[in-house]
Amino acid sequence: MMRLTQAAEPVPRGLLAGQLALITGASAGIGLGVARRFVEEGATVVITGRRRDRLDAAAHELGESCIPVRSDAANLDDIDALMRRVSELGRPLDVVVANAGGGGDRPVQDMDEATYDRVMDLNVKSAYFTVRKALPLMRDGGRIVLVSSISGSNGDPGHSVYNASKAAVRSLARTFTSDLRQRRIRVNAVSPGPTMSEGFSDFVGGPEAVARIESMIPVGHIGSVDETAAAITFLACEESSYVAGAELVVDGGMSQV
Repeated sequence: MMRLTQAAEPVPRGLLAGQLALITGASAGIGLGVARRFVEEGATVVITGRRRDRLDAAAHELGESCIPVRSDAANLDDIDALMRRVSELGRPLDVVVANAGGGGDRPVQDMDEATYDRVMDLNVKSAYFTVRKALPLMRDGGRIVLVSSISGSNGDPGHSVYNASKAAVRSLARTFTSDLRQRRIRVNAVSPGPTMSEGFSDFVGGPEAVARIESMIPVGHIGSVDETAAAITFLACEESSYVAGAELVVDGGMSQV
C-alpha cells in the first residue's frame, strides 16, 4: 500500500530569509527602497516614518511582511514607543538600518541655533539613539547599517551643519564597532551620492542641474534608490561577514576619482 507523506514546509529563501529588520525613515525614498529589497530577500521589516499617510501607503505596497510604526526618529519618546512595539513581536532584531535624516541647512553666516539643532537631531541624534535603544532587542551577531552621505567628506558651501552631521554618522560606525565587538554586532556606514529619489530634480534645481551632476559621475548616471538599497542589503546580510566599521560609498565614483 502506498503511504502518503505530508508535504514539507517550503524553506524560506533569500539573503535575509526569516530575519527581522528595523528601518527608520522608510516611508519613501532610499528607506522604502531598502524595505522593498529586504522583503524580497525574505525579511520581515518594521518601518517608521513621521507622516501617517506615506507610512500607510508604504505598508500597503510592502504587504504582510511589513509592520509600520509612526515614529519621529529624532524624538526619544517616539523611539521608546517604537522599541516597545518591536519587543512585542517576541523575537530579536537581526538588522537595524538607521536611515532617517534630512537637510535644510544654511550658510554659516546665516546659521541659527534652531536650524543647527534640527539638522543635528535629524541626522546624528536619530541614528545614535535608534541604535542605543535597539541594542537590548538585538541578537548577538546582528548587523547595523548607518546611512551617511558623501556630504560627510565634502566642503560644499551652505551645508556646514548637514555635512558635519553626516561625518558624525560615518564616525559612529567606527566607534559602535569597537563598543559592540563582544556581541559580534557588525556596524557599517553607507554613503550615497546623488540618488534619483522622489523630488531629487526639484531639490537640485531642475533638469539642467540633473544633467550637470550626471556629467560629473564616472559611471554615467545618477544613482537609483535600488542601487543604494542593494549596497545596504549587502552590509545587512552575511555576504559581508568580514566587513565592519567601514564606509561603503555609493556614488558612481563621483567622490572617489
